[in-house]
Amino acid sequence: MAEAIRPGASVQHDARTPLQLLMPYWRVTLAAFLGWFLDAFDQVVLLLALPDIGRSLHASLTAMGLVIAAQSVGRVLGNTGWGWLADRYGRKLTFMIGIVWFALFSGLSGLAWSYAAMVAIQLLFGIGFGGEWTASATLLMESVPARARPLASAIMMSGYEVGFFAAAAAQAVILPRYGWRMLFFIGILPALLAIFIRIGVPESPVWLKLRRDMASGAATSQKREPAWFRLTPAALQALAFMAFLQFQNAAIYSFYPTLLRTVHGFTPESVFPAVAAYCIGSMIGKPLCGWAASRFGERTTLFVYLVITVLAIVPFAGGTALWMLLGAAFVMGMFGNSVFALVPHYLAQRFPSQSRSLGMGVSYAFAAGGQGIAGFVVPWGGGIVGLARAMEVCVIAGSLVVGLVAARQPAELPGAHMEGDDTG
Repeated sequence: MAEAIRPGASVQHDARTPLQLLMPYWRVTLAAFLGWFLDAFDQVVLLLALPDIGRSLHASLTAMGLVIAAQSVGRVLGNTGWGWLADRYGRKLTFMIGIVWFALFSGLSGLAWSYAAMVAIQLLFGIGFGGEWTASATLLMESVPARARPLASAIMMSGYEVGFFAAAAAQAVILPRYGWRMLFFIGILPALLAIFIRIGVPESPVWLKLRRDMASGAATSQKREPAWFRLTPAALQALAFMAFLQFQNAAIYSFYPTLLRTVHGFTPESVFPAVAAYCIGSMIGKPLCGWAASRFGERTTLFVYLVITVLAIVPFAGGTALWMLLGAAFVMGMFGNSVFALVPHYLAQRFPSQSRSLGMGVSYAFAAGGQGIAGFVVPWGGGIVGLARAMEVCVIAGSLVVGLVAARQPAELPGAHMEGDDTG
């Protein structure tokens, strides 16, 4: 198959565009995109139906914040533990197990019989959620040519917005008629279908080469080291970057549906246009972000997107007219949320191949910690200054810190060139 070509097989001075380079690898790109789509659908139905679930299970909005926090803790465990598994047993196998895992616990969420059961189930769901992302992102970055990685990263991460959009559409139709439990039941079917798509996706050529080298005794002493990682400046930057970026991003979207319904008076049905504008903006913004990173550089693209995010957050959270809310939602999706298009490529460069999946997983575990903190700080601040103002302050502060963390690139990026890359 075309995807068996080694990642760096492009000839020197190849004139093809990143999109043309990526085309032979459409299977692995589609698989990563669909995995993130399914993760998003199952996670977002929880956020959209949070007030309804709370009423059904006799829990306050503050108590329901613990459900989000439990999922974040599960993601920490999943990102770290499954990252180690992916380094040891392969990216593809771990990817498929993660899909089955979170599909199972999505269905069980629809059967939750009490508030305590929902907390426990979402903890377990988070473990699968974290494991699936870690393995799929590593698999994709190690499978495609070096010049196509920023674009592949953006396409993969665009799956979240498509899943968000699908969940919002399903919520608008299903929630008023059939209740919140049906939303979780729907989350089972496409996840199971995705397993069959993954049958045609080969294992990471980088991981296979490392296994062959180790089996033949040709590996260097570095490659024989256990699948762990050192806290190099690049690794520390990755951890800090993800923690603050996810804090900022969670402040944007975690309580956005709740803001629309409780502050701006939207009904469950009327939430959809605003969420759709946000998702459509993201669907455009993430591929654009990947293209811009390939053309102008990762840091330049990041800084531009962060500045626009800071400018857009006030009308996004506190707009007084419908047109302002919808326009700001589109801009925030196109820039504020689309920064995440850079994440898989950004992280992959900061860890060596023998511990890349674990390193990316631990980084995403720090991101889950940032999300958990935002899940506490935003509603706490909302009780003092109002939910809209709390969101604005957290997004502005988070954007500034992310910019400071990313301002200086470490002297060494262990994953800038992977095994098989053409370094000429």
